[in-house]
Amino acid sequence: MSEQFIDQAKALRSSDAFDIQAVHDWLTSQGIELGNELPEVKQFSGGASNLTYHLKYPDTVTGGDLILRRPPAGHKAASAHDMKREFNVMKGLKPVYPFVPDMIAFCDDQSVIDSDFYVMERLNGIIPRNNLPRGMTLSPSESRNFSFSVLDKLIDLHKVDYQAAGLDNLGKGEGYVKRQVYGWNGRYTKSKTWNVPSFNKTMDWLSRNQPDDVLTCIIHNDYRMDNVVLDPTDPQQIIGVLDWEMATLGDPLMDLGNSMAYWVQADDDWFLRQIRRQPTHLPGMLTRDEVVDYYCDKMGFDKSNWAFYEVFGLFRLGVIVQQIYYRYHHKQTDNKAFKNFWLIVHYINWRCKKIIKESGIK
Repeated sequence: MSEQFIDQAKALRSSDAFDIQAVHDWLTSQGIELGNELPEVKQFSGGASNLTYHLKYPDTVTGGDLILRRPPAGHKAASAHDMKREFNVMKGLKPVYPFVPDMIAFCDDQSVIDSDFYVMERLNGIIPRNNLPRGMTLSPSESRNFSFSVLDKLIDLHKVDYQAAGLDNLGKGEGYVKRQVYGWNGRYTKSKTWNVPSFNKTMDWLSRNQPDDVLTCIIHNDYRMDNVVLDPTDPQQIIGVLDWEMATLGDPLMDLGNSMAYWVQADDDWFLRQIRRQPTHLPGMLTRDEVVDYYCDKMGFDKSNWAFYEVFGLFRLGVIVQQIYYRYHHKQTDNKAFKNFWLIVHYINWRCKKIIKESGIK
């Protein structure tokens, strides 16, 4: 596989620039030998939350291919942009989950770039976004193997002994399903605008039918294909998992339900295919039913209540979309890409009600 498909950063946006000399000096003060020459800094465009930069030092510097993560400009360390937590989660996971990048250093000295940030190794590989990189193809059998690789890494994570890894304080744990149902119900109510549905039927149904947690384990909470890194020499295999800012202790079936909300398959309706964000439509890719069967078989879970997790995952996605649209509706952003997000909320509401009806669960 050609290196042309490896994920590359783009030009640094002036609005997201930082003091490169200050970061270099701070890294040097931490005992990291990077020479005297400053790195070339570029920026990854993916993601809508924390900012991600590529720090490329001269080839003569060993280990000088680095990633810096920091919050958006103007944000201090808060629950939504907690750099220290994200750094510590990955540092704690690395010994027991090798698909996490090596963590280099964390900085909470606001005088460096006016925000917390951390630096980690760069995983040099392919990131599958809406579509595979231009010119890259996978045969149906390769796509199928890739599907299994994605699921296997999630299963590996859910089987990590979080207590042995010293990650007991990663989240509240037991009672996760209940907290999530009521939490996301409240978020939707607060972000509702006049032109979107009430979601009352879905919220009431989720509240009435919530199961007990099947297990408490480490969950990623945003596990999608664009958060995995593929081996450039064998793109059926995964060498890394990224974006751990929402990781916590919770119910693994909720984690899978959240992931399945993004799993759009080739035979889905036109509207769903238009909002696809990962290449799950390719010939050979597993269907959602096949994903659930495979996962539950590997984890030893009963899938008879899967409709709950599927509806919750879709509803959660609907709330996320509405929260973004709320900002556009109230002129907190002028990004035209968000203009018609209210239509997506209507579609997700329809899809939730359809699954509820087909489930036969009152």
